[in-house]
Amino acid sequence: MQHETPQSVCRFGVARGDITPPVGIYHRMWGAATHEKALGVHRPLVASVAIFQDVNDTADDCRVLITLDHCLLGETEMELLKSTIAEISGVKEAQVSITFTHTHGAGLMSLDRANLPGGDRIAPYLREVAQRCGYLVVEAKQQRVEAIIIYGVGHCSLATNRDFFDAERKEFVCGFNPAAGADDTVVIARVTTMSGQLLATFVNYACHPTTLAWENQLISPDFIGALRETVEQATNNAPCIFLQGASAEIGPREGFVGDVAVADRNGRQLAYAVLEAFTALPPAGTSYVYQGPTISGATLGTWKDEPWSDARQAQARSVTCLKTKIHLAYRSDRPSRDEVEAKLEQLQQRELEALAAGEPTEARDAHALIERQTRMLRRMDELPLDVYPYEIQAWRLGDAIWLGVRGELYSDLQTSLRRKFPQTPIVVMTLVDGWGPSYIVPQAKYGLGLYQESVAVLAPGTFEQVVAASAQLVSQLLTPQSI
Repeated sequence: MQHETPQSVCRFGVARGDITPPVGIYHRMWGAATHEKALGVHRPLVASVAIFQDVNDTADDCRVLITLDHCLLGETEMELLKSTIAEISGVKEAQVSITFTHTHGAGLMSLDRANLPGGDRIAPYLREVAQRCGYLVVEAKQQRVEAIIIYGVGHCSLATNRDFFDAERKEFVCGFNPAAGADDTVVIARVTTMSGQLLATFVNYACHPTTLAWENQLISPDFIGALRETVEQATNNAPCIFLQGASAEIGPREGFVGDVAVADRNGRQLAYAVLEAFTALPPAGTSYVYQGPTISGATLGTWKDEPWSDARQAQARSVTCLKTKIHLAYRSDRPSRDEVEAKLEQLQQRELEALAAGEPTEARDAHALIERQTRMLRRMDELPLDVYPYEIQAWRLGDAIWLGVRGELYSDLQTSLRRKFPQTPIVVMTLVDGWGPSYIVPQAKYGLGLYQESVAVLAPGTFEQVVAASAQLVSQLLTPQSI
């Protein structure tokens, strides 16, 4: 009898580089903020590149995963990134998946902010990021070696539900809800060479990096910076790569502050949970085999880590990638462009009147609502007509599934998949290749007045379609015929 820990064998390469924006760049991410430009740097922002490839592949058909310390980017910015990366690295755009740690402390890097203070620095900065990522892909390709990825699961209470009902005002707000639970699952993936040298640690966790909010004027990766630092200090400085899970309704208990020390504390909390799960992992490339009874004061059953059999190693060596596209309906009650523009004009007038009357709080609130309408207009300009063509991508790496989806989804996506496939580690990555349709909300959440619903453009029932299509894709990858 033996017990198997899920693992993958593939060719793997990793590279990482600094992509910290210049001080003075446009930084106003939050509607409630009163500053425009970044005044300094809390911790550097980084881009991480990981390459996965079948060990038997001779056609260089690799998968390139890039994670950026940014909140999100729009379609135009994503096109700039992908085309530049492909041109520099020689990989096809279809081979590249870009995701975001989703820090809200990096600033809003949107090209439509060019006319705002510090906004003239956005376009050259994004070109530099695209070029840097292209050269990092080249570096990661050069670093490829045969490697083993071993998976573990931990738990961390940093994540809390953030759909809170304010009973006094009779409305939902986006903040810590002590009455509801949250998915606290941490999935880790430790990557080593075949000889045991640590190459990287992946951390997949669902929690909005919103420790720092409108009072913060520093460029920051939020809690992810201290997470990386703490894990890397304990793992011989091998890169720690954070992958944001389905966190639409999840954020840190203590958030929306300006104190970077709180962000660092949140990051260390997650890091300690990661290191606990990391420490519990067995040696890579082994099975835990029952050795039989030993007579002592009691009859003891002993187990031992033993090197893989050839058949077990072959099982872990598969690399298969699949994509599916589903067409999602837009909500019937979404406003027209004329309606959004009219509301924007009303709010701009309200802000001017509040400033003239010496009412800074009223002016700040109006500006926050102006920001919502401005972002809605940008999103409307980028949305496809009629229906939204939603792409889901999944990779089977040996015993595990890596799933990538667009937009921000409730954690029901990952919890339902993990219930359906309990023996398979599933790494769930959101915001893959951009924000797309923004929030994708469970049908039961419509009509409650939640923030996520207020900015959602897709119809009720589309979340459930995404979950079903994701489950079908995972099931297809796990069937022998797909390998």
